[in-house]
Amino acid sequence: MIENYVQWYAPSLNRQIDMLVYGDRGYPLILFPTSMGKYYESKDQGLIDAIAWFIDNGLVKVYCPDSVDAWSWYNKQIAPVERAYNHTRYNAMLYEELLPRIRQETSYERIAVAGCSFGGYHAANFAFRYPAAVSYLFSLSGVFDIRFRMDGYYDDNVFYNNPVDFVPNNNDPALWEMGIILGTGEYDICLQDNENFSRILSAKHIQHWLDIRPQARHDWPLWKVQLPHYLSLM
Repeated sequence: MIENYVQWYAPSLNRQIDMLVYGDRGYPLILFPTSMGKYYESKDQGLIDAIAWFIDNGLVKVYCPDSVDAWSWYNKQIAPVERAYNHTRYNAMLYEELLPRIRQETSYERIAVAGCSFGGYHAANFAFRYPAAVSYLFSLSGVFDIRFRMDGYYDDNVFYNNPVDFVPNNNDPALWEMGIILGTGEYDICLQDNENFSRILSAKHIQHWLDIRPQARHDWPLWKVQLPHYLSLM
């Protein structure tokens, strides 16, 4: 499997960003790590091996950027206003720096996004903020309400990074063109989050698949089965 390590200085964040890229052609997929996960987490946990067939056959090119969760949502050493602002800067890096790079390298205008657990939040938040840039969203055991990281604080940066808040009033036509899968498990700690968000999408008549796997829990064995299945549906 082709693997390339990439590092660049991100002006949006004023810091270095690390990323692993798998494959040399195919539909571009940004794959986000779990809570405070590193860019190599999907490789170490076997998720890249689980989708290796799609990479080796040139069907997808996978971008695994670092997260800044420990600097944003999960940083209890700074005020909530700074946590939300730092994530807004991460969004800027993704949209203004990484997305143009992907478009240049692959010639695709729209991309797919995916992630497990808190990575599912990142994927969903990016997809619903920039629906014209995203064709497919695969959220695996994701969360869609960020307020549990805010200690009661709320501002515009929280609102516009909180899908349960901003999606109901978002009427971008691209939302109805996106392939959306909310994957979860029967015993998943995020099952209720996914059921609630599915109701929000249904109320807007946005087609999606709420995939609840029987007897499955919030863990890598579930995600290593789900993600290759979802890629096969693209």
